Amino acid sequence: MQTPFQTLRDVLRYAVTRFSRAELSFGHGSASAYDEAAYLMLHTLRLPLDTLEPFLDARLLPDEIESLLNVIERRTVERVPAAYLTNEAWLGDYRFYVDTRVIVPRSFIAELIPEQFQPWIADPDAVAHVLELCTGSGCLAIMLAQVFPNAQVDAVDLSADALQVAARNVKDYQLQDQVTLHQSDLYDALPPARKFDLIVSNPPYVNAQSMKALPPEYLHEPQMALAGGDDGMDLVRQIIAGARSRLTERGVLVVEIGNERENVEAAFPQLELTWLSTSAGDDAVFLVTADQLP
Repeated sequence: MQTPFQTLRDVLRYAVTRFSRAELSFGHGSASAYDEAAYLMLHTLRLPLDTLEPFLDARLLPDEIESLLNVIERRTVERVPAAYLTNEAWLGDYRFYVDTRVIVPRSFIAELIPEQFQPWIADPDAVAHVLELCTGSGCLAIMLAQVFPNAQVDAVDLSADALQVAARNVKDYQLQDQVTLHQSDLYDALPPARKFDLIVSNPPYVNAQSMKALPPEYLHEPQMALAGGDDGMDLVRQIIAGARSRLTERGVLVVEIGNERENVEAAFPQLELTWLSTSAGDDAVFLVTADQLP
């Protein structure tokens, strides 16, 4: 195939222009057309993801150019999120397998897990049971298991397809003895007597009006993992309603709600919520302790 491209720099420039002209959405890991193009180029060529400069002027083989152009075309025309093209997503230093059975991992809770939710959890080594609701790819459950090494982690999702992806990731991190996956509608299928020191959830919370305005990239994701009802609070209401009976006396509930703080405060005016700081600001994740729950 004859092309005007010779080097990685040539194809990278072309990709950035295509992505920019197509006004793609970059809400699944990358911040810009350049970042997304660089990631896709390096991944496709099996080059280190943090090393671009030394390869920019390397001459490409015809089949490499063809592979790169195919990826650019799919990203631009089909608007497929990059994570589905590469079957991987990154949260910090953690890499996870993903496909269209799960939403692309992008939780702000991942920024908070390394801090072990202190000072609300006074002794992280004493945490014995952790629950993650709406686990999807299992990414947060895996991170929780690693920062609370003495804890058994139960991870729940209603989707059997999502749990297959989660099982693959749990196996990749060799955490089968610590992380147990459950197909369940929130708390329903969990052992009745089990109580948790920590419950974490990044549930579907996009309100109905926002669902109608989602960019095409988000339509490739399972809609049940995004849609939260008219005000986005359908599952959040259920999570809060059942949390008190599932938390230990000093247990903590942490929930991510994206841009829905106004709807959270309207739905739960009686709750004293603590809003945690993340790279998204102070409005995306709230914490509530067991003794604050009704």
